Amino acid sequence: MNACIADRMNALVKPNDTLYFLGDFCMGSVEKVAAYRKLLNCKTIHFVEGNHDKVTRKSQSIFASWSSLSEIHVGKQGIVLCHYAMRVWPHSGRGAWHLYGHSHGNLPDEPLSLSMDVGVDTHDFLPWHFDEVQAVMHAKAIAREQSPHVPAISV
Repeated sequence: MNACIADRMNALVKPNDTLYFLGDFCMGSVEKVAAYRKLLNCKTIHFVEGNHDKVTRKSQSIFASWSSLSEIHVGKQGIVLCHYAMRVWPHSGRGAWHLYGHSHGNLPDEPLSLSMDVGVDTHDFLPWHFDEVQAVMHAKAIAREQSPHVPAISV
């Protein structure tokens, strides 16, 4: 599984891209963590820790950053990254997206929530590209606008 994920990651994520890894990097020793990191061609990996990252935590220096929750912007789009799914997150009322992993696609999707499980196991063991996430979130935003039960988002 690790080799499959690394191969598919390297096929899509180029060395000069930026990758956000939302936890549960790999199981095993510090040496195994380092070896797995070396398999990934991407130079800049920001890490948001998961519940199986006790050993990986000892290797924080091999990542560009380390956090338990990260707030980023891609262009004007605010995005909250966490290993865990949340019902509300910082700036959720202002259109910020929430991307998470942990649940392995087992949580039912909330079609009117601007949140999304982006674990590789929800995507044929491929990383999600921003453009793919943006397309899903655009469809959710349209559904929200058309729903009489969801208050409008202020921007």
